[in-house]
Amino acid sequence: MSATALPPEIGVLAYPDAQLGAIFGLTDLFAVANRMVAERLGADAPELRVSHWRATPGDPAGEVTRSFDTHPGLPGTPTFLILPPAITAPITPETAAPLAAWLRDRHAEGATLCSVCAGAFLLGEAGVVAGRSVTTHWYYAEAFAERFPDAQVDADRLVIDDGDVITAGGLMAWTDLGLKLVDRLLGPAIMLATARFLLVDPPGREQRYYSLFSPRLHHGDASILKVQHWLQTSAARDAAVPEMAARAGLEERTFLRRFRKATGMTPIEYCQHLRVGKARDLLETSNATVDQIAWSVGYEDPGAFRRVFHKITGLTPRDHRQRFGAQDASPRLSAAE
Repeated sequence: MSATALPPEIGVLAYPDAQLGAIFGLTDLFAVANRMVAERLGADAPELRVSHWRATPGDPAGEVTRSFDTHPGLPGTPTFLILPPAITAPITPETAAPLAAWLRDRHAEGATLCSVCAGAFLLGEAGVVAGRSVTTHWYYAEAFAERFPDAQVDADRLVIDDGDVITAGGLMAWTDLGLKLVDRLLGPAIMLATARFLLVDPPGREQRYYSLFSPRLHHGDASILKVQHWLQTSAARDAAVPEMAARAGLEERTFLRRFRKATGMTPIEYCQHLRVGKARDLLETSNATVDQIAWSVGYEDPGAFRRVFHKITGLTPRDHRQRFGAQDASPRLSAAE
């Protein structure tokens, strides 16, 4: 780095109940990136500046100041600001209010705002997600969409880079976000070297590889809930719309409308998610072939099962088993899988 150039500053906001592991993990990740680029380019290598920020305790105005800086004494403001995951529930609007105002000001000054997991709720309170595609932890996706209806939530994606707003999904997706920033600031070669050193996957994964189907059950429609309970106990085998409507005591057209309103899915989509959930469990815990698993969860055509499985999870059944299955399952895979 030249004597006059200022390193890009990545700030991490330690808001109430933020995950300390992510704050310090990101700091270490960027330190590794600095090491990788220094080993390759020597004294003229660029480097990253990392700072931690926190609200002043007891200050009702919510003044936010640096509490840590890898380059103390240098002027400048953060180029990027990261909101790490929360270790409890997402931040409340009341707690977020003073921090949200500070974030809006930094965004107006040109900082790129980034979030991980439930940190997206603080982005939402800052008013920067309206009309944008954003992601958060799949567990919080529905709550986020209800709280910030103007945002376009895509919980299947692990990282969404929207230029001046970057969101990452899962609790541990701070590694993906960190590598994304290394890629942007130091280039792909340094990003890959950093990922290899840390033994983590480079960006490109999808959150749906890891998410579990969590059906809506608190919608208040007793007739639909009755059908959901039946589908759960029967694993949605041999479930047809006429039978579901009959169990709900509704005319088919009324059933279809109320089912979608209550669950957010059509009955067919709902049954597919239930079957794929059962198939995932079997792929992870049994040595049955993919064809056998397809038949056991209600698919007469294994090819159709593979297509549905890939559509929902983003992986083929074989890839899912290799990534998540028990070690003794792989020798039994058939050539057709």
